[in-house]
Amino acid sequence: MKIELKNVLNIFNQDQIEEYSSEIETAYKELLSKSGKGNDFLGWIDLPDQISAELIEDIQLHAKKISLNSEIFVVIGIGGSYLGARAIIDALSHHFAQLQDDRKSPLILYAGQNISEDYLCDLIEILDKKDYSLVVISKSGTTTEPAIAFRLLKEHLEKKYGREAAVKRIFAITDSNRGALNELANIEGYKTYDIPDDVGGRYSVLTPVGLLPIAVAGFDIKAFINGAKSMKEELLSESTSFESNPATQYAIIRNILYQKGYTNEIMVNYEPRLLYFTEWWKQLYGESEGKENKGIFPAGVGFTTDLHSMGQYIQEGIRNLFETVVSVENSNKELKIPKNDADLDKLNYISGKRISTVNHMAEIGTTLAHVDGGVPNIQISIPEISEFVLGQLVFFFEFACALSGYLLKVNPFDQPGVEAYKSNMFALLGKKGFEKETETIRKRI
Repeated sequence: MKIELKNVLNIFNQDQIEEYSSEIETAYKELLSKSGKGNDFLGWIDLPDQISAELIEDIQLHAKKISLNSEIFVVIGIGGSYLGARAIIDALSHHFAQLQDDRKSPLILYAGQNISEDYLCDLIEILDKKDYSLVVISKSGTTTEPAIAFRLLKEHLEKKYGREAAVKRIFAITDSNRGALNELANIEGYKTYDIPDDVGGRYSVLTPVGLLPIAVAGFDIKAFINGAKSMKEELLSESTSFESNPATQYAIIRNILYQKGYTNEIMVNYEPRLLYFTEWWKQLYGESEGKENKGIFPAGVGFTTDLHSMGQYIQEGIRNLFETVVSVENSNKELKIPKNDADLDKLNYISGKRISTVNHMAEIGTTLAHVDGGVPNIQISIPEISEFVLGQLVFFFEFACALSGYLLKVNPFDQPGVEAYKSNMFALLGKKGFEKETETIRKRI
C-alpha cells in the first residue's frame, strides 16, 4: 500500500508539516503506552498479535457447521457491530452472490441496522423459505434496533425449528461477564464469543464481531488477520516522520487541510464492491472525530457512477472538500472490449483493451480534472482486493484515525452524541424513567 498526494503540498508548506511533527510523535507514544484520551479502549492495537490460534480454529469450525445446515446467515447488529463485517464480506463477494446457484457458503443478510417494518417483514418472508442461522452482536443486548430484530427472529427460529433446535442456530457475540444478552445466552445455552472490554464497536472487525461472519461467508480470516498484523508492523517499525510513515502522512494532511478550511472529506472508490468499506470508513472517522463542534465530515462516492451526478458538485462546487481515493491496481478477473465492424458507438478505438484499463484511465482523468478544479487529492493505492490487503487497509485506517483524533484534541474512542436521539426516542415510546422528557418533547412536536 502506498500514499500519493496530489494538489496537496502546494496548499501548505514544509514548515506546517513540521509543526505537527512533535504532536504526531506524542500521539504515537500515547497510543502505544495507552496513556492518551480514551486509553481504556485501545485493545484494538494489540488484536493482530493477540488473536489466538485456538479462537481462529473455533470460529472456523463453527463457520463450517453453519455452512452445512444454513443457506442464509443473518448478522444482527448496528454500527460497528455489523459494518466492519459487511465491508469485508461485500468487498470479497461475487457482485451477484444472491443469484449464484453454486454457492459453497451461506448468503449473509443483515438485520438490526434499521427499524424498518417493511425491511423486517421482507426478511422474514425470505427466512420462511430458507434454512438459516443467526448471530446477534451487542455488548449490552439492549440496543434498540438489534434487540427488536433479535426478539423477532428468535421467535421465528423457535417456531420454525423448535426451541431446542433453534438454540443450535443462534450465536451471540457480547460482553463476557454482564449485560442482558450475556444473561440470555447463558440461560438459553447459545454458543457465545466475547467482545473485549477494551475494544469499541467501530474498531471491532478484528474480533469475533467481524471474524465469525467473514468466516461463515467463506473467506480466509487468517489472511485477513495477517494483513492487519503486517500493517501494524510496518506502521510501528517505521519512523513517525512524515516522509516515511503513511499513517503519519494521512493524519497530518487531513488536519492541515481541515485548518485550511477543507472541512469535508470524500472517500472515492472505482470498484462497487467497496461501497460498504466506504460506509465502515465513514462511521470510523465520523464517530471518532465529530465532537466538541469539531471534525472533518466524512462522505463517500462511487465512481464512475457518481461522476454523472455528484461529479458536477465536486468539480465546481464550494471548495471546502478534499478526496481520498482508494485506488485498486489489479482486477481479480479479466474482460476485454470487443471490436464491432459497424462501430456505431465509436468505441473501436478502445477495442481489445481490458475494462480495468478503461476504468483506470477514468480514475486518472478524474483526478487530474478535480485537482485542476482545486480539489486536493490523497490517493491510497492497494495492489488488489483480497483478505490480506483488506486487513492491511483496516488497520491502517484505524491507526491513522486514532492519530488524527489526537491531533484534533478529541477522544477518538467515545461517542457521547449518539445517546441524544435515544433519549428522545425512549421518551416518545413511553419508556419508564423518561416521563419528564416525554412531557417536554410532546410540547415541541
